[in-house]
Amino acid sequence: MTLEEFSAAEQKTERMDTVGDALEEVLSKARSQRTITVGVYEAAKLLNVDPDNVVLCLLAADEDDDRDVALQIHFTLIQAFCCENDINILRVSNPGRLAELLLLETDASQAENGGAAQPPDLHCVLVTNPHSSQWKDPALSQLICFCRESRYMDQWVPVINLPER
Repeated sequence: MTLEEFSAAEQKTERMDTVGDALEEVLSKARSQRTITVGVYEAAKLLNVDPDNVVLCLLAADEDDDRDVALQIHFTLIQAFCCENDINILRVSNPGRLAELLLLETDASQAENGGAAQPPDLHCVLVTNPHSSQWKDPALSQLICFCRESRYMDQWVPVINLPER
């Protein structure tokens, strides 16, 4: 590996970490504002009713999920719909970290209930932006720019890895 290739790879890694941090910030804000929809079925319902307010679609899958044909069909349909409606899409390669970010309070309530509740489907997560302009949130703006730049490079659904904490 040449010095230039090493430098380019290092810059890409740093950029992906920055995008991962921005995604964490967006999810934290959206969770506190209750502008997150979780689950493939729930996401499909929202996309059918109100696609104009969806600003980001996350598709989360690990290696085991990649072999689930039904899930991959759902992903394909959601991706096509999002592309058709100019909704930014990211694929998250570590759904466990996504679950940590989204389910902190749910985990506590499940422990209190004896763990009887079934965990929600985190394969698809939508972030909506109901009232404020998306450009007022720098983290969301960074994600939107990253998605746009990825599309320019013919990577329609960029894959990111959320940083472990």
